[in-house]
Amino acid sequence: MPSNKDIVANFYSAFQRLDYRAMNACYVDDIVFSDPVFGLLRGDEVRYMWEMLCRNANEFSLQFSNIKELDEEYTTCEWVASYTFSKTGKRVVNRIKTYMRFRDGKIIEHSDAFRLSKWAAQALGWKGKLLGWSNFFKRKIQRNAQQSLIKFIEKKEAEKVNPHD
Repeated sequence: MPSNKDIVANFYSAFQRLDYRAMNACYVDDIVFSDPVFGLLRGDEVRYMWEMLCRNANEFSLQFSNIKELDEEYTTCEWVASYTFSKTGKRVVNRIKTYMRFRDGKIIEHSDAFRLSKWAAQALGWKGKLLGWSNFFKRKIQRNAQQSLIKFIEKKEAEKVNPHD
C-alpha cells in the first residue's frame, strides 16, 4: 500500500495534469471536504467540484511541497495554484495549506485552508479588496460557488439520463 505522502503526491500530480478522475480515485466514497470557498462538501459533491474546477481551469499551474506525515492518520501539504478566475478574468495566485486524514490507503477527510479575503482581492478586484474581509461578502462568495457547483451537478446528472442531449 502506498504511503500517505505518496497518495498526497499522486493527488497533486493529478491536479497538475487537471486529471480529476485520478484525484478522485484517492478518496473514499464518502469523502468529506471543506475549504473557505465551497464550505463543507461530501461524497459526490467533492468529486463533481474537482471535475468542475479541472474542466474550467484557465491558464492553470500548480506547485506542491512540504508534504508532512503528522502521524499514521494525518498528513499536511502546501500548494500554490495560479490561474485566471473565469468569472472576472483576473489572475489569482492562491497559497493553500492542506490537511488530509487517511484510512486504508485512501483520503477520508480533506480540508484546504487559505485567507478568503486575500483570494477575493485577487479574484474579484476592487470589490473583493474592499469587502473581502466581511462575513457578508464571504457568505456571498460561498453561495455563488455552491450555486455554480449545483448547476454543474444538475447538468452532469441530466447528461447521465439523456446522454445525447
